[in-house]
Amino acid sequence: QVHLVESGGGMVQPGDSLRLSCTASTKTFGIYTIGWFRQAPGKEREFVAAIGPYGSPTPWADSVKGRLSISRNYVDTASLELHSLKPEDTAVYYCAAGAPMSNMQSATGYTNWGQGTQVTVSS
Repeated sequence: QVHLVESGGGMVQPGDSLRLSCTASTKTFGIYTIGWFRQAPGKEREFVAAIGPYGSPTPWADSVKGRLSISRNYVDTASLELHSLKPEDTAVYYCAAGAPMSNMQSATGYTNWGQGTQVTVSS
């Protein structure tokens, strides 16, 4: 079991940038795939981006393509930077960890989830 804690959320204006962090409590953080998902009010959870155990990112969701960067270390932290934020980016953002998987965009492959951090984009 991996305990994950997200941080960095908040209220920002359209066009701003934000950096979310995910901190894990495990000595084997480096072997996990880390995924970022988000859920807006009244909508289903959707994939945002992921990074594998060797640092190779997957394609990002089309809705955020070109506006995000994802990174990690092999100790305990993964980060997601959001740029040119739009009101439609408003959601609770979750990080998740799972064993290496073929489809990093599917939530079913992740066995550990954080509690989420709220991101609100509003003028």
